[in-house]
Amino acid sequence: MPTALTFLAHPDDAEILCAGTLIRLADAGWQIHIATATPGDCGTMTASRWDISATRTNEAQRAAALINATYHCLDERDGLVVYDKPTLQKSIDLFRRLAPALVFTHAQDDYMMDHVEVSKLARAASFVFGAPNISAFPLLPGSKIPHLYYCDPIEGIDSLGRPATPTTVIDVTAQHEVKLQMLACHASQREWLRAHHGMDAYLESVKHQDAARGKLIGKPLAEAFIQHRGHAYPHNDLLAELFGKN
Repeated sequence: MPTALTFLAHPDDAEILCAGTLIRLADAGWQIHIATATPGDCGTMTASRWDISATRTNEAQRAAALINATYHCLDERDGLVVYDKPTLQKSIDLFRRLAPALVFTHAQDDYMMDHVEVSKLARAASFVFGAPNISAFPLLPGSKIPHLYYCDPIEGIDSLGRPATPTTVIDVTAQHEVKLQMLACHASQREWLRAHHGMDAYLESVKHQDAARGKLIGKPLAEAFIQHRGHAYPHNDLLAELFGKN
């Protein structure tokens, strides 16, 4: 089976940004891996970093299990993710062990720096993991530069409030109920978002964003992406080929 990997910053990022598309891939026979840089150790106003990390890791595993996906964590710290040699090596080793043909990561410019740094890590790891000398892990057959897609920035805007312009919009209307079930597994985050972000509509905010993206293609609900098409990366829009050109 081909492998798709989401490499994002925190538990629940995949459920917010691309779970509908992951469900479509899983239904099409892809093996799904959901990876985060951190276990979400600052996503609380009351618990210790160790307790909330355990809680959020369990939540992420339950959400992934709903679509027979596998969850991974690099065990970096919330708010402290950086593009440095040790973190990049862990990222490369993750890619090396999975050999993904399709990768999702954060927008290159998003509202918080953990997202921006993970986007850089994903871009670097996706390019170089197939070089034999870059990792001590065995080089799996078929390892090559994958299709790389950047998910929408939160609220569809970059750090200066400018709207993102997607290259690919995927209809996830039929998958949305399961997407929300996956997101609901992250129960610990409702109270955190209420206390820190002033947000109480955890599920509703996702519905609102996906409805806005759906309008771009005349569908009720959709997820949007920007494809990385730099030198040596595939230029064909794999998601559009799999699920329809929008």
